[in-house]
Amino acid sequence: MTGVRVPAQLGPGEEFDRIRAIWGRLGDRVAGAGEDCAFLEIGGERLAFSVDLSTEGTHFQIGWMTPVEIGWRAASAALSDLAAVAADPLGVLASVGVPAEWPAEHVTDLMEGVGAAAAAVGARVWGGDLVRAACVILDVCVVGRLAAAPVLRSGAKPGDELWVTGRLGGPFAALAAWNARAEPDRAARERFVHPVPRVREGHWLRDHGARALIDLSDGLVPDAGHLAAASHVGWTIDVDAVPLHPSAETADMALAGGEEYELLAAFPPGLDDNDAVEFAARFGIPLTRVGRADQAQGVRLLRDETRVWVPESYRHF
Repeated sequence: MTGVRVPAQLGPGEEFDRIRAIWGRLGDRVAGAGEDCAFLEIGGERLAFSVDLSTEGTHFQIGWMTPVEIGWRAASAALSDLAAVAADPLGVLASVGVPAEWPAEHVTDLMEGVGAAAAAVGARVWGGDLVRAACVILDVCVVGRLAAAPVLRSGAKPGDELWVTGRLGGPFAALAAWNARAEPDRAARERFVHPVPRVREGHWLRDHGARALIDLSDGLVPDAGHLAAASHVGWTIDVDAVPLHPSAETADMALAGGEEYELLAAFPPGLDDNDAVEFAARFGIPLTRVGRADQAQGVRLLRDETRVWVPESYRHF
């Protein structure tokens, strides 16, 4: 915690190539990047920090959500990073940019959503900034406390099993409907606009022996790729085992769709169906084994023991 750590490796993609170029330029001025959070020890307390940016036109359209929902979703995306290292949320700071013509009450509503998401996991709003901008932008910084060592992306080992919380594909289904100029069904819309940071679930996974964790913001396959790169393993994922949200029509929606904010965990062999039953009873969502680590690199998808293509996921660049 107190030593200087080199950046964790990231999976493939131009967005992450650009991040690697930034790290290369910064050299020894960057330390410990590439995880879901940055860590700092102050006065004997171990703290976790993260930041997440939501931008109109990239992450949402104004007509899709109310201002309260925009605030909730943006704050939850950042708080999910704390869940991914098994930290207890303490506070959030929000930098907000809005067009001059945006009604003042919309800004208040947006921050109401931020405050509600923070309060739902025991945190408070500590402050922020407000500026005029060409579109709605919400950048949320979160701080959490660690009661134990953080669960990093880099702890998985060959032979470990890959488990995922929840059911996947709902946010993708909502986006597909909106992009087709249709209204998504209620369950899919709820999954997109009201993600729940899996803070308590992250603690359970840590306490039951998770060796690596990541939250699903980019999608199951891309985020499994980040775990693979950071841990120097490869993942073989059983497509038929991936739990689908009721609104997801195909497995590809669950494999490539992002914005899930569920948790992906690597466990040594030993976690079993009884543990999954206990998890589901406690949290009301499933815990499902979807793959295994080997000595290869990257992510392979198998269906009926036959390798299938990795579906295309969203790319910022």
